[in-house]
Amino acid sequence: MSLFDKLPQASDRYATMHRFRAREAWHVLKIVSEFVESAEELQGITPAVSIFGSARTPRDHAYYKLTEEIARQLSDSGFSVISGGGPGIMEAANRGAFHGKSPSIGLNIVLPHEQSGNEFQDLSLRFNHFFSRKVMFVKHAIAYVVMPGGFGTMDEMFEALTLIQTGKGRKIPIILVGAEFWGGLVAWFRERLVGEGMVSSNDLNLIQLIDEPAAIVEAIFRYYETRGFEASPEEREQLLNL
Repeated sequence: MSLFDKLPQASDRYATMHRFRAREAWHVLKIVSEFVESAEELQGITPAVSIFGSARTPRDHAYYKLTEEIARQLSDSGFSVISGGGPGIMEAANRGAFHGKSPSIGLNIVLPHEQSGNEFQDLSLRFNHFFSRKVMFVKHAIAYVVMPGGFGTMDEMFEALTLIQTGKGRKIPIILVGAEFWGGLVAWFRERLVGEGMVSSNDLNLIQLIDEPAAIVEAIFRYYETRGFEASPEEREQLLNL
């Protein structure tokens, strides 16, 4: 085969690469627009609390009912409530807030197996990318309430812990609800992570285990009573660098 025989193939590969790079550049612009649009929509919803938990929790489950009550009390206390906008615990969080005094926000994600948004959202945003959605959860929340859940729930929890531990995110209350559900994991943190020097004992102070809805609201107010909900200049700088 001569050099001239190879030229069309090389030309085809170049054209394919060029098309891919053009699509990639357009994709970056879509990501930027996702950040800009969601930031504009969410700028007025503070103070807000993000609630996480399993999408598989049925409506008649005790976790669902507990989440709904927590969200309702937070909403009536003046906190907007942010959830992932889907079913299960996310729906319970939106539902409780929707029937309370403050806004119910859903940060919906487009998935291969389509997640249907729940009907209890005063403000519903749609994301194609997990990472931009996760930034919005962190950036606009003054506390995290983590209900029982699976990989996605733990992903959000560990993301927040890592950001705070490394100084990339501002320190906020991270409240785990369900001592029986989370107790074994926290004990493992203490035994293995602290015991083997993977984290410091002070890092575990970033987590609180609280089961009572009123106590959760009280813990959040107590954390901010001497400083207020407004981010400090240093914290605003941290949020810009998430």
